[in-house]
Amino acid sequence: MSLRIGILGAARIAPTALVKPASTNADVEVVAVAARDADRAQAFAAKHHIGRVHSSYEALLEDPDVDAVYNPLPNGLHGRWTRAALEAGKHVLCEKPFTANAAEAREIADLAATSDRVVMEAFHYRYHPLALRVEEIVASGELGELQRVETALCFPLPKFSDIRYNYDLAGGATMDAGCYAVHMARTFGGETPEVVSAQAKLRDAKIDRAMTAELRYPSGHTGRVQCSMWSSAVLKISAKVTGSQGSLSVLNPASPQVYHRLTVRAGGTRRVERLPRRASYAYQLDAFAAAVLEGAPVKTSAEDAVKTMSVIDAIYRAAGLPLREPS
Repeated sequence: MSLRIGILGAARIAPTALVKPASTNADVEVVAVAARDADRAQAFAAKHHIGRVHSSYEALLEDPDVDAVYNPLPNGLHGRWTRAALEAGKHVLCEKPFTANAAEAREIADLAATSDRVVMEAFHYRYHPLALRVEEIVASGELGELQRVETALCFPLPKFSDIRYNYDLAGGATMDAGCYAVHMARTFGGETPEVVSAQAKLRDAKIDRAMTAELRYPSGHTGRVQCSMWSSAVLKISAKVTGSQGSLSVLNPASPQVYHRLTVRAGGTRRVERLPRRASYAYQLDAFAAAVLEGAPVKTSAEDAVKTMSVIDAIYRAAGLPLREPS
């Protein structure tokens, strides 16, 4: 059997996140795409050799030859169309952030729990050997007792008309860039933290262009997440874990296939480790196919997404900003 996937929307991320890795995955076939702009959908399908074009998202969900959907729609639409896909009996690979807020994530997680469908949030870095190696080092005790976890994802997006700055589409730096930093803080910190404080830099009254938040974990260690789409931190993608006996730092944990460096300082020594350069999206697609076809466990499940969205909501509250709402 192969897993037949349809794409909701001709999004810019779709070729990188799905089409290219599917071309080298014998278990996966991208069979359909739907977009509200028919010409755009036709052009996308022709460029990427996709056999069927649907004129609406509903039509794609009704296609009996589609087993699963990839949902790369704007943030505020993730919940609506993931829900619709589940109700149509499809498996779902949903781009991050999973939903507009934690309450919506909870609704989707509850729906997923009552179905036999796989729902995966597309935190592709989580499936790369680099993330697994960081977890392994932390769990080994080499760094001693955890003291602090700091994660950051900052990049420049000076085009303020971009949908990622649109509150009505659940935009904001914490949603688009910060969701990575929050998820990495949860993953590498081993627990879901509470938000102690948060400070935003604003694009307008509701939209953050940058955010910094201080965290505290149940076991006592502390943390910080930093994110930006436009600030003095032009480009910063990193993670640092500090323990009582050492520390590790990671350059570019989010897309390690481009470039990465894992540095460990412990026991009076320093070493640099490098992991495979295969694309994180390819590892993610492997995991999604294995979950659907073989029943393999999912690291970035709907329940996991509820925890991430709860931290994002808490950051917005601490910064005095409104929560994002579904579109």
